[in-house]
Order: sequence, then C-alpha cells, then structure tokens
Amino acid sequence: MRLQKYMAKCGVASRRKAEEIILQNRVKINGKIVNELGTIVNTENDIVMVDNKEIKIEQKKVYIVLYKPIGYITTVSDQFDRPSVLDLVKGVDERIYPIGRLDFDSSGLILLTNDGDLTYKLTHPKHEVKKIYIAKIKGKPTTYTLNRFKEGLEIDGYVTAKADIKIIKTYRDASLAEITIHEGRNRQIRKMCDVINHPVISLKRIAMGKIDLGNLEKGKWRYLTDKEVKYLKES
Repeated sequence: MRLQKYMAKCGVASRRKAEEIILQNRVKINGKIVNELGTIVNTENDIVMVDNKEIKIEQKKVYIVLYKPIGYITTVSDQFDRPSVLDLVKGVDERIYPIGRLDFDSSGLILLTNDGDLTYKLTHPKHEVKKIYIAKIKGKPTTYTLNRFKEGLEIDGYVTAKADIKIIKTYRDASLAEITIHEGRNRQIRKMCDVINHPVISLKRIAMGKIDLGNLEKGKWRYLTDKEVKYLKES
C-alpha cells in the first residue's frame, strides 16, 4: 500500500496532509526516515512511525459532527498552542482528525473521522460537496454585487467556482447572508466578501451537504447516524 494511503487509513491525516508530513521527514519505516511520496508499505511486516510514534490501521471507523465555537483551530496541532476542536471531543479512543478546515474566528459545523478515504473524497474539489454558511456582512450589497459573487471572483490569483448568496435579513448598516460554496480554500468566503467590499463580521457554517447542526449546542458533538455516513459515502 502507498505510504500516504496507509497513513490516512491509520487515521493520521488525509492523504494530502499525509504527503506534507512525509516531505517534512517525520515518517520512518523500520527505523529509517522516508521522504519519498508513493513509497510502498508492507502492511503485515513494516513498522511505520510518525513523529516517533508507531501507527496502525484503525479497525473501527468513527464519524462525528461537532459544533465548533470561535477560538478553536481545526488542525491537530498548532505552533501557537491554541485550543483544537479535538480538545472538545472526550471519550473517543480512536485517533480522529477534522475533515477540511474552519477558520479560528469562525464557528459552526465540522466533521471528524479516522476514515482517510472519506476525508479524501469530501475534500477533493471534483466532488463538489455543498458547504452552507450564515454570514453577517457589512453594508447592503446590490443585486449587481450579489451576481458578481455568484459568478465567481478572483482571489489569490484564481477565480472561485460559481457560488450562491442570498440576503435573508438586513440591518441599518449590515446584512445577514446565506452563502453556499463547493470549494474549501483558505478563508475563501472572507476573501470573497472583501473583494465585493462587504467584509465579514461573523461567519458560521451550518451544513455540509445534508449534514447540519440540528440541535447541537456550541462545543458539543455527536456521532453521525448510519444513514448520514451512507449519504456522505455515496454523495
């Protein structure tokens, strides 16, 4: 099995993140550092270590939805020692990690699992999983501005895919918008709103596909139902 796939199946990280870890010289096979992508692992005989800890394929797959509060990172570790969403998940023995990202200063739905194949599927752009957000933005955008947003905007040297935005409430100097995107680039919605001159005041993700927050309270989590897991795998 290819090393990055093996790492994903062990619950270390997604395949793409696993590739980064390999290139950072953090992986050993039978005591020797391996930094070549695509290295083959003998799953029965080889001893694979990440950061000097042995990893093995997780037998039990875990699928969790969490309501992330503001002030938590969605990575496993952080150079600034900020709290992680993993700190909120107590009583789970399996080594899980977040699917995708959600900004430190944003709140809302995040999925966690140790299923590397599902993570790869849900984070790959070609699968176009809908991500729905509620954003409070400055000002009141015009119809022309909203149409620009929907057709795609240039940020960071690329043009975003078509999106959806609708105003669901207005205030004296702000608006509440429901925004749907298919991509998951770093701080994408905030950057898009900056481009149309309506910066984000607050941002919450309320759904990924048909999986939503439901009655979850901030900082709380639950296991996905078998029906929800099946939907994600088939979506």
